[in-house]
Amino acid sequence: MISLVNAGKQFGPKVLFEGVNWLITPQDRVGLVGANGTGKSTVMKILAGMEALDYGECTVQKGITAGYLPQDGLRLSGRSVFAECMSVFDKLKDMEREMETLLHQMAELDPASEEYHAASERYSHLDSMFRNRDGYALEAKVGSVLTGLGFPKDDWSKRTEHFSGGWQMRIALGKLLLEQPNLLLLDEPTNHLDLEARNWLEDYLKNYPNAFVLISHDRYFLDVTVNRIAELWNKNMHFYTGGYERYLKQKTERREQLESAYRNQKERIDQLEAFINRFRYQATKAKQVQSRIKELEKIERIEIPPEEKSIHFSFPQPKASGRVVAEFTGVEKAYGTRTILRDVQFTVERGDRVALVGVNGAGKSTLIKLLAGAEPLTRGDYKIGHNVQPDYFAQDQYKELDADSRLLDDLASVSNGKTLTELRSLLGCFLFSEDDVFKQIGVLSGGERNRYALARLLLNPSNFLLLDEPTNHLDLRAKDVLLESLRAFTGTLVFVSHDRYFIDKLATKVFEIEGGQVNVFPGNYEDYMYRKSGGSPVVAEAAAAAAEAAEPVRPEAPRKSRLNPMKAKQLEDRAASLEEESQRLEAEIAALEESLQNFVSAEETRRQMEDLEARRLRLNDVLERWESVTLELEEAK
Repeated sequence: MISLVNAGKQFGPKVLFEGVNWLITPQDRVGLVGANGTGKSTVMKILAGMEALDYGECTVQKGITAGYLPQDGLRLSGRSVFAECMSVFDKLKDMEREMETLLHQMAELDPASEEYHAASERYSHLDSMFRNRDGYALEAKVGSVLTGLGFPKDDWSKRTEHFSGGWQMRIALGKLLLEQPNLLLLDEPTNHLDLEARNWLEDYLKNYPNAFVLISHDRYFLDVTVNRIAELWNKNMHFYTGGYERYLKQKTERREQLESAYRNQKERIDQLEAFINRFRYQATKAKQVQSRIKELEKIERIEIPPEEKSIHFSFPQPKASGRVVAEFTGVEKAYGTRTILRDVQFTVERGDRVALVGVNGAGKSTLIKLLAGAEPLTRGDYKIGHNVQPDYFAQDQYKELDADSRLLDDLASVSNGKTLTELRSLLGCFLFSEDDVFKQIGVLSGGERNRYALARLLLNPSNFLLLDEPTNHLDLRAKDVLLESLRAFTGTLVFVSHDRYFIDKLATKVFEIEGGQVNVFPGNYEDYMYRKSGGSPVVAEAAAAAAEAAEPVRPEAPRKSRLNPMKAKQLEDRAASLEEESQRLEAEIAALEESLQNFVSAEETRRQMEDLEARRLRLNDVLERWESVTLELEEAK
């Protein structure tokens, strides 16, 4: 469909990538990953035809359309939200108008005339095309997409220029999804989406009929939407089968295999060189020496790429607070006649890590501002616990920074004796490296300044952190650093994030803001979703408490029969066999993908693609059976 052959791109003296060979097939669902600055967005623009390669070829099959969504910067105006989305169907609407004209003509023509016959045939042809493209359901499709992306029906008639940049990007995303190009190119599409819209987009992409390539810093989103990972690393493209978690595992395995092959090759080279050096000047060994010299010359040396730096940073732990950290009683918050929160009651205890969730506009940022004391209550009571020190990170926290200070100097001024090496390491965690640390805060972009503000806050955290979307503008590596530091944090945390993986790994409680109320759910986001689908939190908690209270008097459950050793061995052998087969199929898929980069003939390419698709289907089947056997073995044990 689209192929890159020996592709390369550079900016000035800096080479982004070179020698890249990549064939995108009609059913590919690819996650494009790599560190910031490796060229992911540039690759997307090249695939979209917006940028040219410096060398190599980008070949697009005739009739293929590509739709590209950048990270930001799109502005729409002049139409309502609904009309803007409907504009992607302009050709179908023209077809519909022509059909209406033909109907009026046929009503006035003699059914026996040639003109009537020609008009009837044209109408029949257009009607068939219109139906095949779901022309009679266009308004319903637009409404479904707008609802899924979080637009209430009252907003559909509003003009697009009245919406903020984030909502404008949602409109642009909706238009692309409705257009359904052959290749959908999405550069961080979840940046401007809340959790509900993100969940909807996951389901939409699962059923998307064509290929797509997306960049995302949300590993859960990648795991549930893509079936391949393309990694830009070390100036080249590396391909992996499966989602993000499987990519991490395969990458580790590949490096281990490469290191093993490197050690074996080095051992053989050392043996050859030792033999050559020992017998080089002995006439009786001349033939053997020459043979080994030739063997040595033919060896294609294996190179081990530099290992990616593993960044760890431990933040100082705060002083302990009292058991009750914050308590709301009958709290109400209103702006004029608009009530955001009403009769809110909850308690935050020491050590809680609370995730605030809810649709955009529900009041998450308002609640976190109330907890921080940045906004006054309209009504009710807010008690803060003994020895509690709140510290608030706002979405626009960068506005509080001194624009004239350099990053390293400003950080050193609040570091309490940290060394410059430690401070540079911290800045590196948040994507400021080399000479970036000497930049003035004022020259940074809004996203960069927010990243720096977060690093500054976490250098000396208080015992009650209030973080409003701290994961914005962070790549996967920086998110991991932040996640691990907050998991080790002994204080109390309330945070807003739209990153499903981040919430799942961090939260111990979820506060859902809905209809002005705050509903409390114990556990992480997955637990919250489970409880939401199964009933109210109060009922779920009562059931759990009743079950726990009844446990001592409950008759002992019958013990599971021990797994027959013979059966266990059979299952283990089966699992091992399936794992070997999956590895073999992955190797065959990689080899076929490589060979597809070299065009021989259209017939050979078609045969290879059919072979590739068959192996991919086989691999999915093998992996499903492997998971089933492994699960059966674990449950039995």
